[in-house]
Amino acid sequence: MSAFSTHYRRTLEELDALASKFWPKELSDIEANLSVIPILLETQDQFISILKVGARDLEALSNVISSSTLPANLFVKHLVVLSDFGGEMLQRVNSEFHALFPTRRIEYLWNGKTCSHTFRALPVRALTNDKLGISGKKLLREQPLTGLHRDVIVLLLFGSVCTNENAAAVLAKCEIGNYLQRPEVLERYVRQRYIWVSRITAGSQSNTLGQIAQRFVEEFLKDHLKIEGLKITKNGTISGITHSDDPNRLTTFDLVISRGAKHAAVEVSFQVTTNSVIERKAGQARSRFEQINRAGYRIAYVIDGAGNFQRSSAVSTLCSFSHCNVAFTRSELEVLCRFLDDYFHRS
Repeated sequence: MSAFSTHYRRTLEELDALASKFWPKELSDIEANLSVIPILLETQDQFISILKVGARDLEALSNVISSSTLPANLFVKHLVVLSDFGGEMLQRVNSEFHALFPTRRIEYLWNGKTCSHTFRALPVRALTNDKLGISGKKLLREQPLTGLHRDVIVLLLFGSVCTNENAAAVLAKCEIGNYLQRPEVLERYVRQRYIWVSRITAGSQSNTLGQIAQRFVEEFLKDHLKIEGLKITKNGTISGITHSDDPNRLTTFDLVISRGAKHAAVEVSFQVTTNSVIERKAGQARSRFEQINRAGYRIAYVIDGAGNFQRSSAVSTLCSFSHCNVAFTRSELEVLCRFLDDYFHRS
C-alpha cells in the first residue's frame, strides 16, 4: 500500500468514531419528500373532484375544500407539486411580497372576469413547507383550511393571470386556475402532470436509505469536485475490473469517477438496521482492491449507519482493502473530495 493511499485509509475504530450512525438531516429530508408522492397519487381523484365542482369565487372554493375529506394542507401540496412551484419559490414570493403586492391585494382573472383577494396572512416571517403543513412528515397531520392556506391557494391557482405584470412573471407556473371552468381539460391536465410526476419519482417507495445516500454522495461530488474533464457515472464500470470468470462481465460500482485514463470507484453503504449487503461488499473487497490497485486506479468507501457497524468484521475488511474510507457527514465527504482531488491531479 502506498503512502498516498494510507493517508486516507482509516481503521474500523477511527471510522466508527467519525460516523453519524443514524439518519443525517439531509437524508431524512430527501426520504420525506419522496414518501409524499404515493399519497398524492392516491388522493388525486379527490383533488380533481374539488376543482371540478365549478366554484365561481374563492369563498365557494374555500367552502368546498373545508367540507371535503381532503385535508387543506394536502390540497395545497397537490397545487405545489402540479405547479412545480415549491418552497424555495414560495419563500421568494414571501420575501418580495411588498414589492409584488404593495396594496396587499391581488387582482386576477377567473371565469372571464377580474376578481380580487386581500391577503389575510401573507407575508409571514418565513414561509416554510412546515408552516404550510406540506413537508413530508407534517403532511400526515391533517390541517383545516387557514388564512395562510387561502393566500397560498390563490397564488398557486391564479398567479399566472394576476393583473400585476411583475407578480405574474414570478408566478408564471401557477396556471391551474385557467382550467377551473373546463372540467374535461382540467382532469386531462392534472392526470398528465401526475404521469410526469410519477415518472420522475419512479421507484420512490422502493428507495432504501442506501440508495438515497448514493445519490446524495453523487450530487455532493458533482458540487464540490472542480476538476476539468471529470465524469461521474452512477452504477458505472471500469474496463478490466471484474469479479467473475467472464472478462466481459465488468464489476458495477455505485459511482465511477473518471478523467482520461484515470478511474476511481466509490461504494456507498448506509444501513441503520443490520442486513447482509455490507457482508456481500466485504466478500468482494479484496479482489476488487487488488485489481484496481494493480491497474493504478483507486477505490473508496462511504460507510455509515448503526446497522453496518454491528457487522464490524465486514466493515474492517472494507477499511483494509480500500484507498480511502469515510463516514457519511459533510466533513467526511469533504475528505473524500480531497482524496479524489489528490488522485486526479497527480501526474
